[in-house]
Order: sequence, then structure tokens, then C-alpha cells
Amino acid sequence: MDLREKTAGTLRSTPDCGRSIVLLSLTWLGCAAAATVAAQTYPAKPLRVVVPYAPGGATDLTARLVGQKMQEAMKQNVIVDNRPGAGGVIGADIVAKSPPDGYTLVLSTPAEIAILPHLQKIPYHAERDLAPVSLAALTPLVLIVHPSLPARNVREFVAIAKARPGRLTYASAGSGGVQHLAGELLKITMKIDLVHVPYKGAGPVMSDLIGGHVASFFSGMPPAMPQIKSGRLRALAVSTAKRSPAAPDVPTMAESGVPGFDISNWFAYFVPAGTPPAVIERLASEINRSLKLPQVRDRLASVGAEAAGTTPEELAKFARAESEKFAKLIRLSGAKATD
Repeated sequence: MDLREKTAGTLRSTPDCGRSIVLLSLTWLGCAAAATVAAQTYPAKPLRVVVPYAPGGATDLTARLVGQKMQEAMKQNVIVDNRPGAGGVIGADIVAKSPPDGYTLVLSTPAEIAILPHLQKIPYHAERDLAPVSLAALTPLVLIVHPSLPARNVREFVAIAKARPGRLTYASAGSGGVQHLAGELLKITMKIDLVHVPYKGAGPVMSDLIGGHVASFFSGMPPAMPQIKSGRLRALAVSTAKRSPAAPDVPTMAESGVPGFDISNWFAYFVPAGTPPAVIERLASEINRSLKLPQVRDRLASVGAEAAGTTPEELAKFARAESEKFAKLIRLSGAKATD
């Protein structure tokens, strides 16, 4: 007697309630077996990593560096798909609505996961619709100013702002991003009145800052470092609790008299919720292995980023803490997505 005959006999001799339990058990076992088989054959086709920003930035660089190493190990193409727009929401939404099969990932930043959900209505629920995989890298922001501003450090910058309330500007690459919130944190902590000037991307900010049209900017490290080294812009401080190896002579905000200031820009991998746990674990393993490679770590360090690598559980805890931190900052500052 084969398994189907045994099962049929069991069902015929089982009361209705017991029969339902058996059917449910068989269904669960079938789903579990299918998930196991899928995980064992994964990946069977190319993977797509959605980057919610234009090519050329630190997010894009991280996705391409790690993707190349994943591709070599997993024997499948890893395609980086740049989907900029709406402060990162467009790219994240694409992944949130993709099939939960492990073939579509997003390399996200704080904006899509921890900031914009508290600022505006977005078409996905970050914690419910996206499953964490691994934190990839963290990078400080660097507060930079035009050389015409007579501020050699943060204390002098704050003194100028207090002497000119409502006249000193700070730019951001868009309302609701980590750069915007860094400026708000500085305003709150030091009780100064700065004017927020939002742009559509870091490129236009850098052009206007070099041209002297805005006074300051909490920039990502990669676009800022060449301008700092050339003398076109002046670095005052980095936004993290420790100095950046890419700019060891630049002090932290805390060292510069701004207590408790610690904001990172970070990049983390998420997949659609419902992706099989075994597939998520495989992705996390490959991402972490790639991040440990010296050529990946060194390349990220050259642009001011620190390779991370975490378990899905560690990323979930980290993202939740970041979301709570930014939610509190948004409440205190009154920041708006349309500032």
C-alpha cells in the first residue's frame, strides 16, 4: 500500500474533526516540503537588487561591489536596477510588491525604512511589507561649508548662526532624508535658527555649495571628499560617534561641542515579506561573506563607508531602533516632508 492509499484509508476511518486536522497537517507538510526544495535549488535564475537612487552614489557603489561577489559565489547574475524617485520610496515599493521568492532585493537607506514612514503617507509599511536580510555598510555624513563662511569649526559655525538667526542656510538632498534630519538635530541641540533648503539630489547641492549659493550641507562622504581635498569646500565635522578613517583629521560633532550627536547613513538589504526563511538566510550568508572580503571592505573604506554584515534578526533590531530615533527627532523638530 502506497502513501496515498494509506492516507485515504486514514481519512475514511477518521471523524470529520480529525479528518480536518489530518488535511491541515498534510497541507502544512506539503508547503514545508515545497519551501525546503525551493531553498535547496535557490538561486535558479538571476537576482535583482533595486537601488532606490541614481547611479554613482554610495548606495549604488555598495550594491555593485557586493553584487559582483555574490554573483561569483552563487553562479547567477546579480543585476543592479536603479529606480530613483520620491526620496527612495519608488524603489522600496517595487520590492515590497514583488513576489516573495528571494529574487528581488532592495538596498535601502534610512529614508525608506526609518524616516519617511513618520513624515508622509507611503504606499508600503516598512516593517510589515519588507523582511530584513543584512546591514551592508554605514557611513558618516560630513558637515561642509563654503570657504567664504568664516567658520573653521562647528563652534564658530554655531556662533555665526546665533549672530544671524534665520539667515544661515543648510541644504539637503531632499526633504525627509537623513541629511535633512541631521540639520534638524543640530538646530535642536544647539538652539540655533537655520534655514533648510531642499534640493532634488546631492549633485545640485554640491554645485550650489561650491558656487556659494548655500552655506552648509551634511553631505555623504563620497561626493564630499574630492571637494574637501581640493579646497573648494571645508569640512567641519563628521556626524558619527567616532571619526572616519577616510578623514581622520576631521573631528566628530560630539568632539566639536554638540553632545549626543550620532547620525549615520546606512545601506541595508531587505526582501519582500513572506520570503522563505531559508532563502533569507542564504542571502544573508552570501552578503556577509562578500562584505568580509578585503577588496570589498577596502573599496568601501576608500569612500568613507564601513562594511557591516549582520543577521536578519540583528538588522530588524537595528532598523527598529533607527525608526524610533528618527520618529522622536521628527516630533521634536516639527520637520515636514515638504520643508
